[in-house]
Amino acid sequence: MKYTIALLAGDGIGPEVINEAVKVSDAIAKKFNHEIIWTPALTGACAIDAVGVPYPDETHEICMKADAVLFGAVGHPKFDNDPSAPVRPEQGLLLMRKKLGLFANVRPTFTFPSLIDNSPLKRERIEGTDLVFLRELTGGIYFGEKGRLDGGETAYDTCTYTRVEVQRLAKKGFELAMTRTKKLCCVDKANVLETSRLWRETVQAMEKDYPEVTVSYEFVDAVAMRLVQWPNSYDVLITENLFGDILTDEASVISGSMGLMPSASVGEHTSLYEPIHGSYPQATGLNIANPLATILSAAMMFEDAFGLKEEAATIRAAVNKSLEQGIITEDLATKDAKTYKTSEVGDWLVANL
Repeated sequence: MKYTIALLAGDGIGPEVINEAVKVSDAIAKKFNHEIIWTPALTGACAIDAVGVPYPDETHEICMKADAVLFGAVGHPKFDNDPSAPVRPEQGLLLMRKKLGLFANVRPTFTFPSLIDNSPLKRERIEGTDLVFLRELTGGIYFGEKGRLDGGETAYDTCTYTRVEVQRLAKKGFELAMTRTKKLCCVDKANVLETSRLWRETVQAMEKDYPEVTVSYEFVDAVAMRLVQWPNSYDVLITENLFGDILTDEASVISGSMGLMPSASVGEHTSLYEPIHGSYPQATGLNIANPLATILSAAMMFEDAFGLKEEAATIRAAVNKSLEQGIITEDLATKDAKTYKTSEVGDWLVANL
């Protein structure tokens, strides 16, 4: 089979980790007799520097024509440290999600047996954790009306949701739950927020269409607490944009490093696969970033976008083997442990595929 993949390396460590995912993907393609056509495109700070906008029209056309998008990270300190910057790298990410219709962010959290003691949480609390967040990605406060009043002394951000936006995200949540343990948790703040009350009543109305799924409703602050107390009690969780942004980052540390968790953004057009970490500018060019989250995102791409389950399983098995044998970057190292460079981890995986 032949697959065209838009390659958006982005900023910071993005190009470094993407390079390793490309190496592993090419090795898998060769092993299983596939052909991958990589189409690089600009996004983020590098796109602003090159053409003045963070998500150029040319990049969007490349993404629309591709079978999938493999994405690195966006962000640069020169924009983070300038509150008055008229254009920001992150605006490109939001625009990409909007234009591609990527309304559902799929964020799994799971543990690796060989790294269970790397987690800041106790072993007995996290063993068996295997949960998935579905975060609504194109609505809510990030896309609502915003502005300043009173000469800049007052600021506002509006959180707005439609029933249709909730329904399409919840539908994916119910469908995913049906393929797992048939447990679904709707995370909201319905005791305070009107948008959360819309979320809750909409999901409640959909329960009858999925009678096998057991649905719970929990406030976001309670979920934030329980994620560090007993995360293995959750399976599939659905929530709005802002809550999902925060909770998924909290959940990511359960595994021991943000450099381990993959994600996907899916919706109306081409699906996008990316690591959950950011651009990590302090590590740019040092060849020390953990590439496994990006490589596991490529595994998600093979399975979900292309339907190639064996190929995805082969990548995951190689990653597990690398961790068991101590082929780790410095973010995973305990005292006096040997560490490997970003490129060395990728080379080891290719050699062992």
